[in-house]
This record gives sequence, structure tokens and C-alpha cells, in this order.
Amino acid sequence: MSELAIGPGKKVTLHFAIKLENGQIVDSNFEGDPAQFEFGDGNIPEGFEQALVGLKVGDHLDLTIAPERGFGQHNPSNIQTLKRSDFKDMELEPGLVISFQEPGGELPGVVVEFDEKNVVIDFNHPLSGKTILFEVKVLEIQ
Repeated sequence: MSELAIGPGKKVTLHFAIKLENGQIVDSNFEGDPAQFEFGDGNIPEGFEQALVGLKVGDHLDLTIAPERGFGQHNPSNIQTLKRSDFKDMELEPGLVISFQEPGGELPGVVVEFDEKNVVIDFNHPLSGKTILFEVKVLEIQ
């Protein structure tokens, strides 16, 4: 078994699960193909990546990721009220995720509430403000 540890420049293969504090699983690949990434390539949030530093092949543990190190704090200024007419004949319901085209790409927003004049959209990440339990099992490090 290799003694390589996760850190800058290393390629990592792992299984993971992202859970809420109540144990609800948000995402997991334990039943499927493992994830692969190169440390520092920007494919996973920095707080998750930093929590992996020093882990070795065979390590299987739960890491707690605070909101500011995970998906950020919930920001009230990211909740916007738009005109209902901007949504044409779209059928809306609370919780509906809508993709908005921005100069830098697509930006998802969640319908909070609406009436005949306005639609309130939350542009915060759905996991913002939440402490995340990050279960990882390190399979390979190169």
C-alpha cells in the first residue's frame, strides 16, 4: 500500500457522500464509479479539498465542513424579486430550479414564491449556510 498522502499535485480517486447534519444524503458515489480529481484543479470546493490533505489510501472517515468552507453562508442579497411577465407562460411552483443565462454562463435560481406580478428567486447555492458531513474513502493516490 502506498504511503502517498493527498496534497498539491496529487491525483486522487475516492468514493464520497455529501450529507446534511440530519444524515440525509445529498450526493454519493459509493454505489457507483469513484470520483477522480487532481488536487488544486478547482473541481471540488476548496474547503472540501483542504479537509482531505494528509489522507492516505484506505482512509475512510467522515469530515465536517462548516458553511464558510463548503458552499458559503446564505446571503440575503442573493434573493431577487423579478417581474412575473419575465417568465411568460412558464408554470411556476416553489422549489422549481430555473437556469438563467448570464454573461459568464448559466446561473441556477430557485423559485421561493410568486404571485401574478412578481417572482422571488433565491440565487444562493441550495447547500449554502449548511454544515456538511463529507464521508470519504480514499481508493488511490498518484
